[in-house]
Amino acid sequence: MSFTLAIGAKAPDFSLPATDGKTYKLSDFKDAKTLVIFFTCNHCPFVLGSDEVTRKTAEKYMKKGVKFVAINSNSEKTHPEDSFTNMVERMQVNKFPWAYLWDKTQKVALAYGALKTPHFYVFNNNRKLVYTGRGWITPRNC
Repeated sequence: MSFTLAIGAKAPDFSLPATDGKTYKLSDFKDAKTLVIFFTCNHCPFVLGSDEVTRKTAEKYMKKGVKFVAINSNSEKTHPEDSFTNMVERMQVNKFPWAYLWDKTQKVALAYGALKTPHFYVFNNNRKLVYTGRGWITPRNC
């Protein structure tokens, strides 16, 4: 049975390592007026195809107090290209304007009910869900 957060739900907390060497919690983004958490990966053609649209969206709304946080919950055993080492390399090459977190246990993805990649969750300043969807440009996802 598929589950994803319902509109109005509170953002589940997390504590995850990031490609920049830090560990982030939900509270680390408390200053954001709006918080976009999205589940992504390194291998999915739908993610790769939407990277620049997501970048442009993030850059446009960062000026308005919106922060973006990417989370990779894919198994490196199933998709070796989704390993943490490859996440670090991908961020060094692409210099995306968001934190890229690793959910090795997939517990955070389960808490949010991430169904496919990319899967976006938009939270207001009270961290209540106001939008969820599986991509900006396509309903087909990995």
